Amino acid sequence: MIRSLIFSVALFLSTAAVAQNGMEPVPARQSDEGSGPYSSLVIRGATMIDGTGAPPEGPVDIVVKDSRIAAINRGGSPESVINSADRVVDATGMFIMPGFVDVHGHNGDPGKAPNPDYGYRLWLAHGVTSVRGVSFGFGPDSTDLDHKRRSAANLIVAPRLFAYAVFGDKWPGGPVRTPAKAREWVRWAENAGYDGVKFFNTDASDVLAAALDEAEKHKMGTVAHLGQRGVAQVTARKAVELGMDGVTHFYGHMESLLKDGALVRYPNDYNYLDEQSRFSEVARLATQIVEPGSEEWDDYIDSMVEGGVTLSPTFNIYSASRDVMRARTAEWHQKYTLPSLMNFYEPSLTNHGSYYHDWSTEDEVAWRNFYVPWMKLTNDFKNKGGRVTVGSDPGYIYQTWGFAYIGEFEMLQEAGFAPLEVIQAATMNGADEIYKPKGIPAPFGKIKVGMLADLVIAPENPLANFKTLYGTGHLRLNRDTNVLERVGGVRWTIKDGIVYDAHILLEDVAEMVASQSQ
Repeated sequence: MIRSLIFSVALFLSTAAVAQNGMEPVPARQSDEGSGPYSSLVIRGATMIDGTGAPPEGPVDIVVKDSRIAAINRGGSPESVINSADRVVDATGMFIMPGFVDVHGHNGDPGKAPNPDYGYRLWLAHGVTSVRGVSFGFGPDSTDLDHKRRSAANLIVAPRLFAYAVFGDKWPGGPVRTPAKAREWVRWAENAGYDGVKFFNTDASDVLAAALDEAEKHKMGTVAHLGQRGVAQVTARKAVELGMDGVTHFYGHMESLLKDGALVRYPNDYNYLDEQSRFSEVARLATQIVEPGSEEWDDYIDSMVEGGVTLSPTFNIYSASRDVMRARTAEWHQKYTLPSLMNFYEPSLTNHGSYYHDWSTEDEVAWRNFYVPWMKLTNDFKNKGGRVTVGSDPGYIYQTWGFAYIGEFEMLQEAGFAPLEVIQAATMNGADEIYKPKGIPAPFGKIKVGMLADLVIAPENPLANFKTLYGTGHLRLNRDTNVLERVGGVRWTIKDGIVYDAHILLEDVAEMVASQSQ
């Protein structure tokens, strides 16, 4: 049987570029969508988790003037402050954190999620106030820079958007195949308004090195998906040596840790362009690497920490591989996943990531085993001082916007992160990853006086149970009444001092889903 030829980076970019032309315009933010910013906003009585790793403390009042945090009043505010406020949010008994940062975002396409407004509202409804798109869209007609501008001005209902361009994409200058052309492309991208560059590792190392060097000169961030087609030449170790700022997913790590030979030992019938083959064999890498905790293992992690790279593992995006039935039947799909998106997720010969053509128990067990060294590597890197951030890569493999982001919290805890470390990764670390290349301090990511008022307020303690942050909440049995109750969810998300009701955002999404279902 001829295997399905369904994905390569070139095919992905070319088809996505066409798809972007048919995207629906994001509607303008209406006067009743979010309130503020206010001359004076007071959030009263919350327990604060400030994002730095400091322990929770409360009750505190947070005073916001226009779009910035003006004061943190421990124990409460003077009555004069309360009485003079334009709005008071009663967060008594609730928990307040910096707005979450998703460092690995995409928008959909006409075939699965035709309006980015869908994903933007889901992100905000889960407390995500900033997203790095890698890329939001593909091709010269993508709308990522327009959406970035409109979001910065709060003209649309959306998180703060940071736009990275895929290396060689979007511009009119033709293929990028030489170091000189690489530098020219980077200068073009910076002038166009992009914040950084996403690499798919398909170029010669001298071209990559030139692009990285030029990006650093122009204070642009860089992040790599070190795919199999280029990883034989540029592993994660090599990419960091060349100056890469960030590595996302698992690609490049296992290939840096091979115990027997310089190349991955693929089966003779392996076909990268067949998603079933590609993703089933990924998990078999776990049997080809050095022993976790060995001298070679520690040396690799030390080299990554010393190189100053940031890791964004995106554990969630592959989680269906270890239990596809659970991912396919997640309780939020019926109400919050568009039918077109659900159709995209189903096994297919043409959709990227839809590789469950004949997914077996053996495949799932292999993936469960693969997560063990991948998670240990990430946790060891963090414990040695490396920066880890939270990215969700939504819109693929049963991972829906917002819900996928909270799923990453749970998987980081599974990897060994303490709950406070997860929140730090989602807030301060994410902001620092975006702003470090710019050479300026991040203006959000922590609850500190002077920082932007990007905040998330939740009724349940997320440190006790991250499941309470899902938009669908968490089911808990009331032991006094013997009644099953649904608790949690984000209550308010504040971006730039504008207060969004997370419940209303979810209602908006539910209406989109219901409308498409008719």
